[in-house]
Amino acid sequence: MALAQWPCLILALLSGLAVSGFPRNPSRLLGKRSLPEGAVNGIEVYSTKVNCKVTSRFAHNVVTTRAVNHANTAKEVSFDVELPKTAFITNFTLTIDGVTYPGNVKEKEVAKKQYEKAVSQGKTAGLVQASGRKLEKFTVSVNVAAGSKVTFELTYEELLKRHKGKYEMYLKVQPKQLVKHFEITVDIFEPQGISTLDAEASFITNDLLGSALTKSFSGKKGHVSFKPSLDQQRSCPTCTDSLLKGDFIVTYDVNRESPANVQIVNGYFVHFFAPQGLPVVPKSVVFVIDVSGSMFGRKMEQTKDALLKILEDVKKDDYLNFILFSGDVTTWKDSLVQATPENIQEARKFVMDIHDQGMTNINDALLRGISMLNKAREEHTVPERSTSIIIMLTDGDANVGESRPEKIQENVRNAIGGKFPLYNLGFGNNLNYNFLENMALENHGLARRIYEDSDANLQLQGFYEEVANPLLTGVEVEYPQNAILDLTQNSYQHFYDGSEIVVAGRLADEDMNSFKADVKGHGAINDLTFTEEVTPENITLWNGDALSTFSWLDTVMVTRDGLSVMINRKKNMVVSFGDGITFVVVLHRVWKKEPAHHDFLGFYVVDSRGMSAQTHGLLGQFFHPFDFQVSDVHPGSDPTKPDATMMVKNHQLTVTRGSQKDYRKDISVGRNVPCWFVHNNGQGLIDGIHRDYIVPNLF
Repeated sequence: MALAQWPCLILALLSGLAVSGFPRNPSRLLGKRSLPEGAVNGIEVYSTKVNCKVTSRFAHNVVTTRAVNHANTAKEVSFDVELPKTAFITNFTLTIDGVTYPGNVKEKEVAKKQYEKAVSQGKTAGLVQASGRKLEKFTVSVNVAAGSKVTFELTYEELLKRHKGKYEMYLKVQPKQLVKHFEITVDIFEPQGISTLDAEASFITNDLLGSALTKSFSGKKGHVSFKPSLDQQRSCPTCTDSLLKGDFIVTYDVNRESPANVQIVNGYFVHFFAPQGLPVVPKSVVFVIDVSGSMFGRKMEQTKDALLKILEDVKKDDYLNFILFSGDVTTWKDSLVQATPENIQEARKFVMDIHDQGMTNINDALLRGISMLNKAREEHTVPERSTSIIIMLTDGDANVGESRPEKIQENVRNAIGGKFPLYNLGFGNNLNYNFLENMALENHGLARRIYEDSDANLQLQGFYEEVANPLLTGVEVEYPQNAILDLTQNSYQHFYDGSEIVVAGRLADEDMNSFKADVKGHGAINDLTFTEEVTPENITLWNGDALSTFSWLDTVMVTRDGLSVMINRKKNMVVSFGDGITFVVVLHRVWKKEPAHHDFLGFYVVDSRGMSAQTHGLLGQFFHPFDFQVSDVHPGSDPTKPDATMMVKNHQLTVTRGSQKDYRKDISVGRNVPCWFVHNNGQGLIDGIHRDYIVPNLF
């Protein structure tokens, strides 16, 4: 499940198609055409469909665009798709007049050379380029003969991340003309069940969106469809240009009966961890702010606005300080101070007085902040159960003091020593973002670009909100030794409220019956351990050729053609047929330390009124009354369980008194009822012998 970054992908279509044009069918008549409404330069895009299928947070997306050249000459048709930066392309094809030309995804350097070579030879090629805050743009152009049709199909995938309590699927909509068949469909399947589902569009009013949008969810499935008509696409009632230009965002979250959820498929597992309701761990945060001359004007004002807003959200148990750097480094306080109302008020005055000046000394500023956090921890001037964070904002490259990026990285890495994360915010485009990103990643943090726009202050605030509420520190996800192979990252310095930790791996033994997953971390009050017992046994329901698969970790109800199946997590499964037939399958857990004990399923009939008089089988033969008599009750080998003589079906049997669970009135835990146990596998009570009822398989 490793994710590739878009700048590392370039897709080259090296199929030998010449850009000079495709030969048109000589038998096709090219008379004067009446161009469809919305066609641009003779090119009509008559269909654009985005099909998204999400399973367990993993999205598989297919973008298909169909166009036709109505002109009398060959025309260039471009295909632009803006994609999430965390996604990766898995396939791309061009289909022209029924002939499909596949593309090849290459690594950056190899693909770049092949792309340049293809272009120089007049061949069709596509590449990926940065395109805004959250997106990268994939572009490919091809010459299409007069009267010919072309289909572009791009497949990409991404793991959806949980952000502020919701998973977000971000789609860019920009068809550039009216499209006869435009549709976005999103189908979501989450084994934990879906708790919320929403969709919104930045380019259309809620009234228009509501009439073109359908969304629904129930149990494990969710569905979103956006299908605007031609009239709904118009920028005005009489216009021929499209208003579809902006963001279409689908958000959802899942049910969380427990902090963790583990899903197993074909010998692999994914472990999702997102506890809720934990107290926030106090934090010590140092803001390292670039105040060099390049921050002059709106950037400085937006930074100050964001810092003032952040100060409103700092909690009273937090500690903080500000470090400003230009050619020199200055601090608000000599050491960290608690976020008391008095200190927050003083901090606001300090922020409002910030002004730009001089050069950019990144190295000394970061080392000053790191030293301040280390000293506070060493001298115990901050709470023992607290965490440290350093956040740097800069809009340029170091140009005074130590200015070599690799040396600054080394200095920072040695000073932090893996003890806390560094978050780097790059303001604008005139900086070495790779340097900021690499330095953050090697110190367990991340980098974020702040775009120069009217909402830059909101971007800054939004980032702080992501890290403002640490719930756990020093998180370790542990599995049984020698049970797991090829494990992804399982150690995290922080778990923040509203996010999610995802660990994936491969089972050493695909037939493993169960294993335990422990998540350990330091909380605000004490150390915590969350244990999830993983059971890969499946519950499979067939309906003809269609099947649905669940596990004992699910809580779900399925109703289909008169059949109702309700699975209660780790407890039982209740199955009902119409009116008068209900039985319960109970998952019996046993003591694991006894080698002879194994988990087993118990089959209990709750309601047999609807059973046919011809019903038989190990249980079915008892659905109808029969005569029996018990006599001669006397002590047995166990003083607490007397024996007796039972006359049934012309057989005299020795039976023993005991108790059994009755699930007819309480299908969750049942109740104990007295009963007589028949020995020797029920011989004399059942028709035939017990081996008559054993079959090699059920189907």
